[in-house]
Amino acid sequence: MQPFSIVIHGGAGTILKEDMTPELEKAYSQGLDEALSAGYAVLEQGGAASNAVKAAIVVLEDNLLFNAGRGSVFTKKGVQEMDAAIMDGKNREAGAVAGVRNVRNPIELAAEVMHNSNHVFLSGKGANDFAIKQGIKLEPDEFFFSQFRYDQWKAMRDSDNYSLDHTHQGLEELMKDKKFGTVGAAACDKEGNIAAGTSTGGMTNKKYGRIGDSPIIGAGTYANNATCAISCTGHGEPFIKAVAAYDVAAHMEYKGLSLHEAMNEVVHKKLIALDGEGGMIGVDAKANISMMFNSAGMYRAMQHSNGQKVISIYKD
Repeated sequence: MQPFSIVIHGGAGTILKEDMTPELEKAYSQGLDEALSAGYAVLEQGGAASNAVKAAIVVLEDNLLFNAGRGSVFTKKGVQEMDAAIMDGKNREAGAVAGVRNVRNPIELAAEVMHNSNHVFLSGKGANDFAIKQGIKLEPDEFFFSQFRYDQWKAMRDSDNYSLDHTHQGLEELMKDKKFGTVGAAACDKEGNIAAGTSTGGMTNKKYGRIGDSPIIGAGTYANNATCAISCTGHGEPFIKAVAAYDVAAHMEYKGLSLHEAMNEVVHKKLIALDGEGGMIGVDAKANISMMFNSAGMYRAMQHSNGQKVISIYKD
């Protein structure tokens, strides 16, 4: 049996200790811990990396604090449109959905696309129709409602502004306070197989059916046993232009860089050159882990079979 590990994130951005109440900090840390434990339990029992990734992300999607699933932000039209992707590094199978409504756990729908659709990427009504066919759990609009998300949207809905994630201040602060709300996980199982997944509610007040990097294979999510499994969080447009998740794998494959070295190249050089703010988490097939960001903070956690466990929010 080889070592195994899991790493998760709950978004990155301007996350400063002085802006956080002790109660909120505790709630975020607890949410990360619960998701980490759910994913790690799957690996510990000999489960596949892709199932561990899904289990961890489901817990984050069900937590109102994170901008995915139940905690998703409001669009210009005052609804939630969610995106998600999952990829298995063993065979490079992948599934993704974009612009789905009322799906309780978009990551589960992405996994169904991967296993049961003969496709990789479904969007909008078609993705919802497939969810119904596969028996994926749907919820009414009220399930996705949270007062602070609604207040945030209400402050912006009459403008052309959009926000990358939640804040706990007023509109003036909102425009300064950037948090990129996405959740994700990457894992290496006992067989040495790796996988990654990402899920998001996108941007507050987004219009025109905007889609970010999260569900785009190679941009926000990527996995290949030969190199790495990556989940990104940040301002999606630069991550798409940089093909950020795949670029880490390319640096490992063609330059012979380690996971940490390759992520450093992408996060601190490639993305910054495109004004790309945010971060990413990753594992390789030897269960090495890296968590890297160029923003003020990133909600993140990791656990390794060697006993190491970390839960962090701010820059160390």
